[in-house]
Amino acid sequence: MSNKPMRGTWKDDEMLECVSVIPEMPNVASFTFRAPSGALFDYQPGQFLTLEIPVPGGTVHRTYTISSSPSRPRSITITAKAQSDSIGTRWMLDNLKPGVRLKAFGPAGLFTYAASDADKYLLISAGSGITPMMSMTTCLWDEGTDLDAVFINCARVPSEIIFRERLEQMASRAPGLEVKFVVEAPDPYAPWTGYQGMFNQLMLGLMAPDYLEREVYCCGPEPFMQAVRDALAGLGFDMDRYHQESFGAPVEEEADQPDLDDVVLDEESTAEVYFAQSDVRHKCTETDTVLAVARAAGLSIPSGCTFGVCGTCKVKKTGGDVHMVHNGGISEDDIEAGYVLACCSHPMGKVSIEI
Repeated sequence: MSNKPMRGTWKDDEMLECVSVIPEMPNVASFTFRAPSGALFDYQPGQFLTLEIPVPGGTVHRTYTISSSPSRPRSITITAKAQSDSIGTRWMLDNLKPGVRLKAFGPAGLFTYAASDADKYLLISAGSGITPMMSMTTCLWDEGTDLDAVFINCARVPSEIIFRERLEQMASRAPGLEVKFVVEAPDPYAPWTGYQGMFNQLMLGLMAPDYLEREVYCCGPEPFMQAVRDALAGLGFDMDRYHQESFGAPVEEEADQPDLDDVVLDEESTAEVYFAQSDVRHKCTETDTVLAVARAAGLSIPSGCTFGVCGTCKVKKTGGDVHMVHNGGISEDDIEAGYVLACCSHPMGKVSIEI
């Protein structure tokens, strides 16, 4: 029997000591800490730490999501990316070395699957929003039983996918973990055979065909999370099973949760589409598409995929508002000019279309 004393649980009145700094890619590193007392770390996967950083001119406090898993409690790791205007993270990249001690507060945060009773998970992230997903996935992987998770990460180019090799290694040893990557463009002189473009409904259906059965956790920039929410809502997903955390503003208290002011289409709300050139008005509901309303009114709008991809059904909107969730079939310039895709645009009240 071991004569070693029982380890206690780390409390934030004890400083953390850096034990390793692992460069992940330019301006990104993983910083691992231990408790000098030997205490263990107890937290929920997906939570964050707040570090007190002694930058020149004074102390700053910065919040970082924990990228390690509570299933490995002897150390705790945060993975940080320095932006062009970073102060705290830049100091860490330039100065934080093994042996340096920092004051930390936490762990804290509500973004975790710990209270979920789901059997199947869908984790969607972009950029450094991958960090809480890495914590959750590692914890699920370490538990080793009935793992059923699809992990989707989006990045600008393949070389900017954080934790790519580690995730691929984990997936190669757990048949219940599927890892998918989406990039905006390939790296120069390096062919990319995976998904390319902006994340959309088509990709979601290909990567996780059973997404309606999964509990969804999402983290990344707000425009990215908005696109994910729109894609899910447009496909009939139960948004009560959607959870998100912005990597720019982790939430600590329930009262601080942001209101998601997303459009929710109502099949009982009436709307009307006026086809100006044909001088035809047709009443409908918000859940109808402009394309379906045109057909019901006896008018023809050329169409192809009916899924917001091909752009064949592009028409000019001259009045009113529509809710459009497309899959790449229209440019931002066309949207600014008033064009919409009839197949995936839903009228909100009275709308005028130039056909």
